[in-house]
Amino acid sequence: MLQPPSAFAMSKTLALIPILLVSLALPLLAQKTIPARILIYSATREFRHDSIPTAIQALQSKASSINVTFDDTEDQNQFADDILAGYDALLFLDNTGEVLDDEGKAAFQRYLNLGGNFIGIHSASDCLRNTTFYERELGAYFDYHPPLQNATVNVIDASHPSTSILPAQWKVQDEMYNFKSDPRSVGAVVILSADESSYNDPGPRNFDQGTPHPTAWYQEHGAGVENGGTSGRSFYTSLGHLNETWQDDLFMAHVLGGITWTLQSNTTRAFNSSAMVGNTESTSTSTNSTSSSGPSTESGS
Repeated sequence: MLQPPSAFAMSKTLALIPILLVSLALPLLAQKTIPARILIYSATREFRHDSIPTAIQALQSKASSINVTFDDTEDQNQFADDILAGYDALLFLDNTGEVLDDEGKAAFQRYLNLGGNFIGIHSASDCLRNTTFYERELGAYFDYHPPLQNATVNVIDASHPSTSILPAQWKVQDEMYNFKSDPRSVGAVVILSADESSYNDPGPRNFDQGTPHPTAWYQEHGAGVENGGTSGRSFYTSLGHLNETWQDDLFMAHVLGGITWTLQSNTTRAFNSSAMVGNTESTSTSTNSTSSSGPSTESGS
């Protein structure tokens, strides 16, 4: 039976969480009188994580602390030029399968070309599997994971906002994803790595994902942009499977740090008033659309 993850370093770091959230918000608050705007896209066509509602609620609850407005949708029709132009970042959350049609993919590509930012969480690496620009913007596609279990994740770069508060060896209970390629091959910088000695993985590992084992990474210039386009930032973390994970302060600090770093690309209106995409309004109305196909009962990502 799985045991709860260790509370290693929690007593020292938990008290710092409110301070961290304030410090993350300061760059945005100093330069913006209106919030940056992010579209959470959680559509699924195959396995569906039951933690999606918990994740959305957790993000919404922290929005004001980092001066961000989150809209959430599962309607691929929101991927239209005039709609995407109002967002400083797109956040793909636990997606699986072919969650965009050709028109939606084309609008997504154009958004990235204009400097739009991208954030991917957990099984965002298990969707749009035959879409080259998405694979490059993401960094690498999901291959497989061993059973859910306790594991250790090593911090490679403690200077990044998504890792700065984490213990050097972070004890988690999650799925240790393996990938079909090395995200470093498209210019990504790996900041978290799975300690493969800390968990059991009997899988085949048919692909070269590089060393050390990538778990979270970022791209200063997203590789999904076409020639002549303006590259925004990209951030991805493979963690986030359980409902309980989204209720953990350290994990939320990790995700929020990645979000705030991504928004500071200077390629959207969050920091650049002359940018082509990003929020220009003081308030935002959530789309709250749910056009995705029904939940799947297949084994999970």
